[in-house]
Amino acid sequence: MAGKSHKKEQTGALSIKNVTKIYDPSGVNVKAVDDCSMEIAAGEVCMIVGPSGCGKTTLLNAIAGFHSITEGSIHLDGDLLCGPGKPKAEQSAERMVVFQHGALFPWKTLQENVAYGPTVQSAMSAGEAMEKAGQMLAEAGLGQFIKKYPGEVSSGMARRAEIVRALINDPKVLLLDEPYRAMDALTKQIMHESLLETYDRTGVTIFFITHDLEEAIFLGDKVHVVTTRPCQLKKTVEVRIPRPRSFETQSSEEFRTLLEEVNEAVHEEAVKAFQAGEREMA
Repeated sequence: MAGKSHKKEQTGALSIKNVTKIYDPSGVNVKAVDDCSMEIAAGEVCMIVGPSGCGKTTLLNAIAGFHSITEGSIHLDGDLLCGPGKPKAEQSAERMVVFQHGALFPWKTLQENVAYGPTVQSAMSAGEAMEKAGQMLAEAGLGQFIKKYPGEVSSGMARRAEIVRALINDPKVLLLDEPYRAMDALTKQIMHESLLETYDRTGVTIFFITHDLEEAIFLGDKVHVVTTRPCQLKKTVEVRIPRPRSFETQSSEEFRTLLEEVNEAVHEEAVKAFQAGEREMA
């Protein structure tokens, strides 16, 4: 992971051990995650890929503290988030989430949106939060737009502001659930490079769910391929392409080889998911 110049000692090591999640255990018994284990190092960009509906978001929600787990445990820097005797993690600013659909307040400027969290949590005074928000938005290339409202900027700018809003809390882990899914290819490429610049500045651990295999390899240190539901770890592919990376990286032989490897693993699971769907409809 060459090219990193991080501002602080790295934290954010996630340990996911034998996690199982069953919805409605006394009724329908839908098993979304089954005995899933992953180790994510502090400061790592971890990409999660797999078929739609396979349980990826369930796993992210368990880390965030939105869902309980049925069995297993999740630790952050050695501390138990959830596990035996504690089925649901407490929600915390050390684990911030950016979802696929935008969540900025339309009646607040970008600067006010970013400053909102630390202000309501009393982590900063209103003035301190606004100053910090302006500084971080400028670092993200949005300095000219801090007084604009979400509806007055592009979707890419709004999404960049959402990530800044998460990072102002100085989290250990940034949880991203397909944040660029609806964007066109050119905008997505710009967003990728922006995220990598942010990562190079902060070194925050990133847990990133995506269906885009090129996105997974371009951004990630590791790509975890998971099975069709219930979610289990099928294969981990290490991405040893040096950082910093640019769009030219995607035309390299190493990149294409990794893409083929990940695609083969995901395709097998996609076929299984499709066949399972046909059986359910029969």
